Amino acid sequence: MERVYNFSAGPSMLPESVLVKAQKELVQYGNSGMSVMEMSHRSSHFEEIIDATEKLLREVMKIPDNYKVLFLQGGASSQFSMIPMNLLTKSKKADYVVTGEFAKKAYKEALRYGTINKVASSEDAGFNYIPELDPAKFDKDADYFYITTNNTIYGTRFTELPDTGNVPLVADMSSNILAEAYDISKFGLIYAGAQKNMGPAGLTVVIIREDLISDTLEMTPTMFSYKTHADAGSMYNTPPTYSIYICKLVLEWLKDLGGISEMEKINIEKAQILYDYLDASAMFKGTTVQKDRSIMNIPFVCPSEELNAKFIKEAAANGFVNLKGHRSVGGMRASIYNAMPTEGLSKLVEFMKKFEIENR
Repeated sequence: MERVYNFSAGPSMLPESVLVKAQKELVQYGNSGMSVMEMSHRSSHFEEIIDATEKLLREVMKIPDNYKVLFLQGGASSQFSMIPMNLLTKSKKADYVVTGEFAKKAYKEALRYGTINKVASSEDAGFNYIPELDPAKFDKDADYFYITTNNTIYGTRFTELPDTGNVPLVADMSSNILAEAYDISKFGLIYAGAQKNMGPAGLTVVIIREDLISDTLEMTPTMFSYKTHADAGSMYNTPPTYSIYICKLVLEWLKDLGGISEMEKINIEKAQILYDYLDASAMFKGTTVQKDRSIMNIPFVCPSEELNAKFIKEAAANGFVNLKGHRSVGGMRASIYNAMPTEGLSKLVEFMKKFEIENR
């Protein structure tokens, strides 16, 4: 069977060249005589891997020297707790913008640890837009200001970052890290689950400004302290070694492609192929407000549930898989992360045109 075009929201497709290289090195990595999955995380071989991964990440993201890079576990959802436990240490207040299900979960979790101000929310319209932010509602004494840069489920993104002044900006970048160029110095903390753009599930990357690594709330477990992992170089416990190795291969691939700026151009072009068709189609319609459209996740619907189901089934039979939308939105969703080739969008649109003609 040929490889399919995998539009999964995550875990998602990886660059084929990365998979081929991993396959070649599966049984024996370099001159180690063993697989990466077998080697000690404290061995010189793995030390080379994790150091190279961090170096590459710093290079492609242009991470300043006063930021620590942490390779953690627990998924991005563990950060819903870790962030307030580590950062709500002064005023014990924070601002949150709720633009999707994951932002909502993060907000609810933070309520357990301090006074949390919901600056704005787009839940009133099913999270299909990014709300306008009123700086007058920002708390100047907040310990941090929290956003989700791209919303996987609803297909929206922040096209402009809020100006939070001296309050550290914290961002969940799980579904658009490495896909869009950002000035890292504008953030106090960035985190992302790896399984969309960085590698396989199991790895969570945290990029945190050094001055934010200090005391934690008293009840914070040792494993939930950023200082614990920063002081130990992400080696306080066994890190997700194989996921880190694959992340290294992905970063090598991205660097060879020309880096994040080049990747962003490609991503915009890919997304536009599908958006142009959705805007012209009489059958398929996008579900998000146009100005806030994501270049990573594109939800769309047919006029009826029957047509949605028929399209998903026939698309899968033709090699376009995992197009079923999230239950809260319905319809379809094409997640077109970095590894999705432009050809995948062109061929999907060809199939959609054919489906539309045959089902008028």
